[in-house]
Amino acid sequence: MTEGWTRRIPTALLVLADGTVIEGDGLGAEGAVEGEVCFNTSLTGYQEILTDPSYAKQIVTFTFPHIGNVGANEEDREDLAPDGSARAVGAIFRAEVSEPSNYRSVAHLDAWLKSHNVVALSGIDTRALTVLIREKGMPNAVIAHNAEGKFDVEALKARAAAWGGIVGLDLAKEATGGEGTIWNETPWAWGAGYGAGQDPRYTIVAIDYGTKRNILRLMAGGGAKVVLVPPTATADEILSHKPDGVFLSNGPGDPAATGEYAVPAIRGVIDAGVPTFGICLGHQMLALALGGRTEKMHQGHHGANHPVKDFTTGKVEIVSMNHGFAVAADSLPEGVEETHRSLFDGTNCGLRLKNKPVFSVQHHPEASPGPQDSHYLFKRFFDLIDEHKAETAA
Repeated sequence: MTEGWTRRIPTALLVLADGTVIEGDGLGAEGAVEGEVCFNTSLTGYQEILTDPSYAKQIVTFTFPHIGNVGANEEDREDLAPDGSARAVGAIFRAEVSEPSNYRSVAHLDAWLKSHNVVALSGIDTRALTVLIREKGMPNAVIAHNAEGKFDVEALKARAAAWGGIVGLDLAKEATGGEGTIWNETPWAWGAGYGAGQDPRYTIVAIDYGTKRNILRLMAGGGAKVVLVPPTATADEILSHKPDGVFLSNGPGDPAATGEYAVPAIRGVIDAGVPTFGICLGHQMLALALGGRTEKMHQGHHGANHPVKDFTTGKVEIVSMNHGFAVAADSLPEGVEETHRSLFDGTNCGLRLKNKPVFSVQHHPEASPGPQDSHYLFKRFFDLIDEHKAETAA
């Protein structure tokens, strides 16, 4: 050993269910928490990613090496849960988080992670971890942070091995946060921040399985008053608001587990003929309500650079994705048409009913973060509502 050299003590560990231990430098909250490890390929938007309720019970590995260099602020938050309980539980970075350099920054990312109870580590080879996930699938793991570098590694290995994972978990009830809310905040504008909708043309009931704020902002920006109801709302409760349309939100967990109580309500809304639009988990549960099935993915889709083809327009869009389950396209019954497909792996990314104003997509057209190629889907929803109103008035 070279004279004067001392080994750097790791202050964070990622312990996989197979016993693999990866050492790093800790930041964010101290403690240990279980989660499923995924990777996200986005170059920007780490706050939106870490506060997206669809990441509940997951540990996000960022493939982009420099995370945190623009700091943190109070605006780039996507969850509604007041206690912040439904969001990513851990984060993994390649490079050490530098001092922030951005006019919107109000805090260092480390301080923000602490305040949001996110356990994080940096200083590992995230490329190697990404390759591991691609080859072996998303592993269950424990991420642990101790400032003094004191860990009971064997206990962490046992804890990681014992955690059952996300399959079979209904997490939507934990992710909801807007029950009873009337939402009218509109999208962010340069120099003005978020606005407020005036004189709404539509009433949209959003079933909140863990919705993102920017979805609601785009609804409000398109002229809607958005009424949020919990994931357990019945069809009668939803229809009591006399909605012009119903939105099935994104959210975390296994769609089949949430669908046990949500599917009957969705079927009731469809049977009532109300225009319906679903995103992500909402897309998956719409498929279940129509007679399809969902399946766990090997590595999932997490990032803002995914190519998807819209068969209704013939166009290829670059979209934002975040899901670990997918609709099995071969399970869609007669009368249900596949409208979108991933050009990465061919998985289903959209569907519609041929004889009713009902459609959904797997990707996130609201972005945050990500490209805005798919913003048109919100207009498509409002156009369906206008057409339905015209037909029923005739």
